[in-house]
Amino acid sequence: MLFSETIRTIRLAMKSLLLHKLRSGLTMLGIVFGVFSVIAMLAIGEGASAQAQQQVLALGATNIIIVTVKPPADSQSSGGGGSSRGGSRGFVVPQYGLLRTDYDLLTKTLSTITGAVRMREIPSEARYLQRTLNVRLVGSTTEYLDMNHLAVLRGRFLSDEDEAEVANVAVLGAETASTLFPFEDPIGQSVLVRNARYMVVGVMRSRTSSAAIGGSMSGQEFNKDIYIPLSTFRSRIGDTIFTRMSGTFSAEQVELNQITLKVKNREDVVPTSEVVKESLKRSHAGKPDYDVIVPLELLRQADQIRQIFNIVLGSIAAISLVVGGIGIMNIMLATVTERTREIGIRRALGARQRDIINQFLTETIVLSGSGGVIGILMGLATPFAFFFIKHVVHNYVLDRSSGESPMAKIFSDMEPQVALWSLPVAFGISVTIGVIFGIYPARSAARMDPIEALRHE
Repeated sequence: MLFSETIRTIRLAMKSLLLHKLRSGLTMLGIVFGVFSVIAMLAIGEGASAQAQQQVLALGATNIIIVTVKPPADSQSSGGGGSSRGGSRGFVVPQYGLLRTDYDLLTKTLSTITGAVRMREIPSEARYLQRTLNVRLVGSTTEYLDMNHLAVLRGRFLSDEDEAEVANVAVLGAETASTLFPFEDPIGQSVLVRNARYMVVGVMRSRTSSAAIGGSMSGQEFNKDIYIPLSTFRSRIGDTIFTRMSGTFSAEQVELNQITLKVKNREDVVPTSEVVKESLKRSHAGKPDYDVIVPLELLRQADQIRQIFNIVLGSIAAISLVVGGIGIMNIMLATVTERTREIGIRRALGARQRDIINQFLTETIVLSGSGGVIGILMGLATPFAFFFIKHVVHNYVLDRSSGESPMAKIFSDMEPQVALWSLPVAFGISVTIGVIFGIYPARSAARMDPIEALRHE
């Protein structure tokens, strides 16, 4: 009995709303765009958070990364940022950053680490025949492959024998190989880097770039790398790098650019990082020439930022739902005025106040519920809409400009991810808004005096 009465009330509500299709549709739009904005904004927030967490996880959740940081010029000149030595031409070569003794100290004293890798890098120009490319020359060991989640496409990576024999061998990044060897097989060929030739023994698979972290760790473009044994780097290039640019001459001495430590368990990462900081603080005498980066802490910060981001975006989007609810109340009040005589007739035929309230509340719920369903469907299309926008931006912005515009960069980095929990939440809020803003018009209609309602023209 109750079910059949409910169905009859819903049918009557649908019939009343369809009598004014345009007005009902326009009223529904407020809820549609409110639900859509809630889902879309949360999807953007989830996508941005997932991207940040993926970049942090690429650094290794159980890793501790120690990087060399060039101290400020004033601290170098005052002796606070690193030691200096006189060059053969009378100028002073500043020395700063991580030392090989730091690596030995950490690997021999920390019992919680299961692996460690050190590396040295400098920007260089690689050449094969007439083809050149600006690359990052990286001196490292065989552990560098697994620690940075790299994979070999052809050939092999650096081996312990290469390190022991100070071999002149190199492994090319994906873009380096395709640029210098667009037609030839690079394996067995020689590339020229800083007046030294290295025989190519391997080519890496393509890998996405890592993000920059603060001012300490710059983003790494792995596809433009050339890897050589660390012992070869030290023998061929040395610790002191001389740079000539625009008529000026400069030099700096750095032993290691980065040390990455892999910790056995996640719960040991933060305590181990504190020990690392204390050890380096003593050996560097407080010099600001290094930084300790803990990806696990960054991951926790990214999760906290995601929660705050979702709350802020969800609150902003919920405002549009409230505006849509106000629109529903406005229309329902006008509808009550228009249907005063109908209300009087129903009351005269025996309808109770509860029946009138149920009728108008059902109409508002049908309006808000239908708008919620349409808004959910539009929200689910958010990732596809962004894919289309990125395609348009790529074709009509990038292709028509000399460089990548900020707008194109924003859209190219966005990967919205619809949060499934946001769908029932947004729909529930839309129905709740309909009920809340429909109560007053429904009660106003039910409280009408039947005699006065029948006299209404």
